[in-house]
Amino acid sequence: MIRSSVTVSLVREAKGGPFVFWHDLPGACRTARSLGFDAVEIFPPGPDAVNPKELRELLNENGLALSAVGTGAGWVRHKLHLCLPDDAARDKARDSIRAIIDFAGPFGAPAIIGSMQGRHGDEVDQPTALGLLSDALEDLGEHARQYNVPLIFEPINRYESNLINSLDDGVRLLSPLSTKNVRLLADLFHMNIEEVDSAASLRAAGKLVGHVHFVDSNRRPAGMGHIDYAPIVTALEAIGYDRFASAEALSYPDPDSAARQTIETFRRYFRRK
Repeated sequence: MIRSSVTVSLVREAKGGPFVFWHDLPGACRTARSLGFDAVEIFPPGPDAVNPKELRELLNENGLALSAVGTGAGWVRHKLHLCLPDDAARDKARDSIRAIIDFAGPFGAPAIIGSMQGRHGDEVDQPTALGLLSDALEDLGEHARQYNVPLIFEPINRYESNLINSLDDGVRLLSPLSTKNVRLLADLFHMNIEEVDSAASLRAAGKLVGHVHFVDSNRRPAGMGHIDYAPIVTALEAIGYDRFASAEALSYPDPDSAARQTIETFRRYFRRK
């Protein structure tokens, strides 16, 4: 059964980005519980920003799971990514992601690599960047295996990245890897830009889909844009996807309203039977 999740950002520098709740993790968890969400997805400034014992108590008190943890603060705060030309800087990027894996793994939650994937440019050409990215995924995917969770890799639209833009690109990146512990994040906002047919792309990616960002075409909460969710939900069910649909959406018009809009749309499509 596909379960609901909502995002919480704790990163001051990311203010205004596509996260429903901001800064107040206990308050976000209480609201998530009251609205009927199954889980929260956290975007922390680093692996030490949240005390694991306190987080476990908070989740248990509110009957919530941890659906995933983002790594993007490594880019937002420190400008680290996996395709930097400097060896030491790339090592720091890997270490940053590895630490998030170690934080999230004991909760049964995967880490997400989105903006930390990096890009190619003047100092690193595209083939080299893809090679560096593949090497990092081999390493980090296997690191995540000890927790019995996958590593999640997110294709990002062409206006935000010049490496892996579509699910199809993601399949081509992951298929040759020796590790089979990396999965794709299907972000419906990015897919609305890059995919010809989002439902068909999900079916083609199949078991490689490991996480879903449930959002609308304009980055507002699901149901406030023009995405047709019915064929997408049918495709997810057809490939046997059974993890989370997590709201990585703008807190429009405010966090509580955005969360309420999301859970109402989630129930309309995922609880229709």
